[in-house]
Parts: sequence; structure tokens; C-alpha cells
Amino acid sequence: MAFTLINRTTRHRVFAKNRFFFSTKPYNSQILKLSFSNEKTNYRMQISLANLLQRYGFPPSQLHSFISKNQFLLNSNNLNDLDKSLSILLSFKITQKSLVSLINDCPGVLDVQFLKKWEVGVLKFGDLGLSPLVVRNFLELSRRFEIDPDGVFHTMKVLKGLGFSEGTLNRVLEEFPRVILMNEGEVCRKIEFFEGIGISGEGIERIFSFFPAVIGFDVEDRLKPLLDEFCHWGFGEDMIRKEIVREPRVLSMELGEFSRCLELLRSLKCREPIKWKIFGEGAFRAGFEVKLRVDCLCKHGLIRREAFKVLWKEPRVMTYRIEDIEKKIEFLVHRMKFNVHCLVEVPEFLGVNFDKHIVPRYNVIGYLRGKGGLGSEVGLKDLIKPSRLRFYNLYVKPYPECEKLYGRFSGGEVKSRHPVGLWKLFKPPSYPESKEDVRNMKAFMETLV
Repeated sequence: MAFTLINRTTRHRVFAKNRFFFSTKPYNSQILKLSFSNEKTNYRMQISLANLLQRYGFPPSQLHSFISKNQFLLNSNNLNDLDKSLSILLSFKITQKSLVSLINDCPGVLDVQFLKKWEVGVLKFGDLGLSPLVVRNFLELSRRFEIDPDGVFHTMKVLKGLGFSEGTLNRVLEEFPRVILMNEGEVCRKIEFFEGIGISGEGIERIFSFFPAVIGFDVEDRLKPLLDEFCHWGFGEDMIRKEIVREPRVLSMELGEFSRCLELLRSLKCREPIKWKIFGEGAFRAGFEVKLRVDCLCKHGLIRREAFKVLWKEPRVMTYRIEDIEKKIEFLVHRMKFNVHCLVEVPEFLGVNFDKHIVPRYNVIGYLRGKGGLGSEVGLKDLIKPSRLRFYNLYVKPYPECEKLYGRFSGGEVKSRHPVGLWKLFKPPSYPESKEDVRNMKAFMETLV
């Protein structure tokens, strides 16, 4: 290793050039004081803003992220305008939960000048009987798309003039508020389409009330091809019209989805009683029920191919309500700590009874696991697939204290389904035989020899 010697002059130049970095004195004390003062003021503004938001019901857990994302709220030296904006929002009778979501989704609604315009505009909506949720949706869309309150009021008059009742109008504006961005002709085309297939005005109002998003569907690219798909599978116009009015959500199906659901139903291999339950209300309704259960499984993390596979392997899932299926999945994920993708390998979990099959077995295995009575880990397959008697012999019979948890085959014996002595009622009655009866039987037998 070689060392380079430097003289005094060179060493002086090096230290003179970098003395700022080695000095303990601030380079400019005035700048540092100003920076510290600004940080202190900013910190005070954050505290004041947080206290103000929290006073109007803003959750403390969301304050930090909200303030960090919306630094423009700290630029104002006066919080009075912000206080006025929040008080105006509360005067619209918006629920606290809706108010927090509105501020999170669209912080621009806190502009006091914008809200003063709407404070006057909301008075015009009083005669229409709009709910606070509708007003909340109006505020968000108006701020995002710079719509004047008078323009919204005109759209409301148009919708009212189309024959919508007050309840239907509220429902549409709550579920599909973007209708105020559409012109009158677009809405009229949907009405004309349903009238063209023979649906009455009362039926059209029911469709818009139960499935408001249909107003945003295109007639040529979405609704007509969907009806052609229904007809392709042999359903008549009367059947299609009846099913649409009965359950308007059938129009939410994507093109080709209904065909895939019916193909699944045709390929099912299950017992006849299960098929009767599935097709009890007709093939059209059964296809829609498949779609609902596929959407339910996809909502909890499965892809569509996996969801169809689960339904094909375990058709009993289609006989359970959506609420029961969600209850089982939540129990599987949150209580049993299994991944939702285990359903692809063990779809029987969704086809068995929750209270009589799943919960008792889980309680037994949980007790044995805590006691250290399991030689190896019991998976979902080992928990669900064994028969009731086999599971009893494996995990319950060796541990008498588990019999109350399991609740089946208590005492190791299967209880009779009939009361004792019931067999006597099925014994044929006996009648006394006379000598004449005996002679007649002998004579009959002699003729056969």
C-alpha cells in the first residue's frame, strides 16, 4: 500500500474548502430559525385541522393519511372557511358515514364557495323528496364534472316527467347517480326498448327500481344481444319478459355468461332430488342462480374458472342461499384459518350443513389440537369428507368428553327412529281356523298335485 504525503499548503486548501462540513456552527442561523418556525406553524395547522375534522366525526385512524394526501388544506391561514364548509355539509342531513366517505373520495367539496351555491340549490330539491344519500352523490358528481345545481335540477325535472315515482327516482339516483350526466334521449331509448318487447310501464318502473344500472347499458351493444342469447337457448318471449320483470338483475349478465351457466347445469352429475331442487323454478331461473353463486365465490377471492369448477363438483351449493354460502366462507377463512382456494380441492365444505356438520367437527378437532391429542395435523379434507360414523370412531369415541361437542352417536349407539313396540302395529292380525277351513285347504292342495 502506498501513502501520498501532502504539504502544509495543500492540506490547508482541503480543510478550507470543506470547513463548512466540519464546523459545529450553523452556516446561516437566520435560515434555520425561519425553517424551524415554518415547521412549527405547519405542525400547529395539522393539529388544528385534525381537531376540526375529528369534531365533525372524522375517524382518528384516517386523519394522518387524509391530511398527508390533501396538503392544500394546510395552505389556508384561517380554518373558519373549512368549519363553515363542514357545517353546510351537515345541514344537508348527510349521515356521518356518508360525510366521511364524501370528503375522502372528493376533498374538493370542502370549497366554501361551491357549497354556498349548493346550499341554495338544495332548497329547490325539497319538493322532490330526495334522500340525503342522493344529495351526497350530487355533490360529488357536481364537483368532479363541474355541474351547476340548476343543471342537476333540470335533469331531475326530466326524469320526473318520464313517469318515475318518487321511490323509483330516489332508488335510481342512489344506485346510479351518473344518470344526471345522461341526456333525455338516452334514457328514453331504454324505455322504448322495454316497451318494444312487451313490458308494461309498471314493469319498466320495477326494472329501474330494482336494477338502476340498466339505464347506463347500451341498447344495441348490450341489451339486444343478451335477449338474442336467451332466445338461442329456446326460451320464448313470454318467458323472457316474465323473468326480466321478476328479477331485473338477469340483465346484468355479460354476453356468453348465461350460456356458460346453462352448459354447467346440463353437465351436472348428481342425484335426482338435488336436480329437482336446482331446476324447481325452471331452467332460466336456475341459470341465473348459478351466476349469483359464481359472483359470490369470485367476490371472496376465486377466479371464475375455479368458481365454475366448485359448482360442478358440488352441485348442492346451488341449493343453499347466498347468505349461507358467505357464512361458510367467512367461517372457513376467519375462524378455521384456511385459504379460500381450499374450496377448489374440497368443494364439499360448501355442500354440507353448517350447524350439523361443520361446526361440531371443528369444535372436536379444536379441542383435541389444544389438548395435544392429534398425532398429525388435520386438514380440511380430513375434516369434511369422512362419514359421520367414521369421524366419530376416529376422533370422538376414544375421547368421551368430545361426545357433547360432536352431538352425534352419543354413548356409541345409534338411536332408533321409531318408539319401542311400534313393530307390533305392523304385525298382521291372526284369525282362528275352523275344521271346514282345513278341509278346504287340503282339497285345494290335492288339485295341485
